[in-house]
Parts: sequence; C-alpha cells; structure tokens
Amino acid sequence: MLHNMTSEPEQQIGVGTQDAFQRLWTPHRMAYIQGENKPTGPGADDGCPFCSIPAKSDEDGLIVKRGEQVYAVLNLYPYNGGHLMVVPYRHVADYTDLTDPETAELGELTKQAMTALRTASGAHGFNIGMNQGTVAGAGIAAHLHQHIVPRWGGDTNFMPVVGHTKVLPQLLADTRKMLAEAWPTAA
Repeated sequence: MLHNMTSEPEQQIGVGTQDAFQRLWTPHRMAYIQGENKPTGPGADDGCPFCSIPAKSDEDGLIVKRGEQVYAVLNLYPYNGGHLMVVPYRHVADYTDLTDPETAELGELTKQAMTALRTASGAHGFNIGMNQGTVAGAGIAAHLHQHIVPRWGGDTNFMPVVGHTKVLPQLLADTRKMLAEAWPTAA
C-alpha cells in the first residue's frame, strides 16, 4: 500500500458519492477541453497560437529549438512527458502545401527531437504524426504541426485507461530546459 494511504474510504467533500478512490486532479486539462487559446478562425490573424509562439522568448513559448523554416515546441497538453511538436513558421494547414525547404527542415528537426528525447529521457520509442484536418483529430487544423511523443515500456498504465488522466512527472519549463540542453548540434 502507498505511504499515507489506508484501505478505508476517505471523506472527499465536493466529489460526489463517497467511494474508495483517491483523486488526482488535473485542472490544467480543462483549458484544453474548453478550447482555451484555440483560434477563432482559419487565418493566421485569428488567434493562431503557432503563429504567436515564435514572437515569445524560448522559455515563455516553450520553444526547444528554432530552425530557419520550422521550430520545435513543447505541447501545452502533452500525452507524455517531453511531447514535442515541430511547426512551420508559415501559417499553412496541409502537409502538401509545405515548400521543399520546409519539408526538409521539418524532417531534420524531427530526427533531432528524437535524438534529444533519447539523450534527455531515455525514450524507448516514439509516436510521430500529423492530424490533417479537424475530422482527423487536429486540435488546431489551420496550422500544420507534427507531434513527436516519446514512449517508454510500460507507460500505458491504469491512469489513462481508468482515469482519463496522464501523470506528468515534470513541469513543462523544466522539460523545455532539459531538452534544449540535450538538443544535438547540427552536423
């Protein structure tokens, strides 16, 4: 049994019917659920966060690496610790609309992100991909972004299955600093 836990249900005011479950609150997820910081339309001037992030400092924007055509940034609502996105600076929705230099640099920063994540966190594998369009699951469909989600053996546990919750062991600012320091230098 875990430290300070008993087998007796604990009175938890405001959570509904008393039961034996302990609660892990993740109120930051409510911002995502309610669509906070989502663009109001498809244009770059419609509040696109991927267009405004590059104007911030790396620390404030959670930018891990800046390239000439694209940048790597931590996801504010990560699936796993270290969840990055590689994003073109240009406001473009579809992968087929990228220029050849954008496509090449997106691929190169993806490779560098994998190297940095392996170095910094010992990632065993990755989920890498893009959701093209709202119907395909894109949270911000108007601005293309590629997800790089590090994975570890056993990282799929009861929390996401039972509690629809991910437990992240590190603050995003600390993760950004760790990955920026582990980012490989260009060859």
